Amino acid sequence: MDDIKKTDDSAAEGYLTGRLLLATPVLRDSGFEKSVVYICSHDARGAMGIVVNQPLKLVEFRDILTQLKLDGIEIDPGLLPDVHFGGPVEMTRGFVLHSTDHVHQDTVVLDKNVGITATIEILQDIVMGCGPKNSIFALGYAGWGEGQLEQELQSNAWLSIEADPSLIFDTKTHDKWEKALEILGVSPAQLSSITGHA
Repeated sequence: MDDIKKTDDSAAEGYLTGRLLLATPVLRDSGFEKSVVYICSHDARGAMGIVVNQPLKLVEFRDILTQLKLDGIEIDPGLLPDVHFGGPVEMTRGFVLHSTDHVHQDTVVLDKNVGITATIEILQDIVMGCGPKNSIFALGYAGWGEGQLEQELQSNAWLSIEADPSLIFDTKTHDKWEKALEILGVSPAQLSSITGHA
């Protein structure tokens, strides 16, 4: 979690910490097609975010519990979350993006509604029913080096909107991208013409 450092003045300096990025058709062949990414950290050194709308179909949360030797704890099967693709960097690392009603000592509070935690303890809390009200469990993260995200924004690869907790946590996963476009007042067809792709 050392790569996530919350800086309160990042938004004031034009950085996108705490905002959502929406992939445009420019990224359709990149693995980020129709992705919605919550930006956890963005400053002059680069950016880090978690994709919030791409479940991994071949990975079960039970498998994660087994790997972490947590399969012996008493769990509520109805509380087992989906496993999401958080991004292509360090896909063996797990991150929980969650509401701030439940935080641990190691939680990085990103804004008043969203925190991120990368500990086994929060996974235990979630499956035992005493974790945060809302959460997304993701493997890996999206990372950008110095100036890389700014370049992608200039080339119309991403659109940025305010992070709405209900969009992140309550909207059905496969509806998040279109719902985010709706918030912007843009249809997918308009987006294609804006970014230069028919």
